[in-house]
Amino acid sequence: MDVAAFCRQSHVLVVVGKGGVGKTTATASLALMAASRGLNVLVVALDDSGDLPALFGRDEPFGYEEVELAGPDPASRLRVPGHVRARVITSDAALLEYLDEHGLRRVSRRLVASGALDIVATAIPGIEEVLVLGKVKQIERAQTADVILIDAPATGHALTFLTSPGGLVDAARGGPLRQQAEQVVELLSDPSRCQAIPVTLPEETPVNELIETAFFLEDSTGVALGPVVVNGCYPSREGLDADPAAAAAAAGARVQGAELRRLGAAAAFRRARLGAQAEQLERLSSSLPLPQLRLPFLFSAEIGPNELGRLAEVLAEQVTGLPTPSSAATGPAR
Repeated sequence: MDVAAFCRQSHVLVVVGKGGVGKTTATASLALMAASRGLNVLVVALDDSGDLPALFGRDEPFGYEEVELAGPDPASRLRVPGHVRARVITSDAALLEYLDEHGLRRVSRRLVASGALDIVATAIPGIEEVLVLGKVKQIERAQTADVILIDAPATGHALTFLTSPGGLVDAARGGPLRQQAEQVVELLSDPSRCQAIPVTLPEETPVNELIETAFFLEDSTGVALGPVVVNGCYPSREGLDADPAAAAAAAGARVQGAELRRLGAAAAFRRARLGAQAEQLERLSSSLPLPQLRLPFLFSAEIGPNELGRLAEVLAEQVTGLPTPSSAATGPAR
């Protein structure tokens, strides 16, 4: 599949997954991949900018105002034909902007000064999610970005984030709040406008949680599921079954004693890791007939621009190998 065509399948991509599976890294890799094909990408973070700045080689965090993380500027750490812009959208900021746009600047200031925003959020369950997604919907309609990537919270909060608008539609009898919630639900349930990109590791617990999450998302939110990004896949290596002493002799190296034992233990560890990984990938494939985009385990203490560039390239190669939408599976099987 053409990479640009893949990125344009849905205007909004919500990246979801268990905490610690590399969800933010996957979001940044998707963004850089799309920008490398000349697309204009907006990454939306929630609560704070998290690890996104460091992935793109920035030291300072960003907030509600948009910043550029990558683009054609020669000074950019990651120079690409398109643009990667980013911002943080919180419910408080979205509400204050909404009030300002409707001539209620004084009201917004009083809400902040009095702490009434927290009271409103507690009194109306789901309003925080609707405010954030309502802002995303506004950006989506404005067509200011080719792709909008949402770095969603960890799985439990992400499910609340995506299901709350539907609950608010059921609870609100009418008025602007119900209308906003209905429009958000329309966005989430239209595959041409929104898809969820699940992220996992090739390990038992993350795979279990991803499978449960995928079924829940389809049943309770109507959000279409895109390919699964599998992070941290160990690469296969030749010679793992070789006898260390024989291999050392064939290479003309003098290795003996403790060194031979360490080499044997390292090979045994890698074989066990690859075996467990293959088992989980097969289980994931059989439970979720969704395409898989497998990213390699990076043997690096930190992930910065260089590592992110490599991941984006691998991701592009994986996307190129995907089937066309007409022949791809559309959701999990029961």
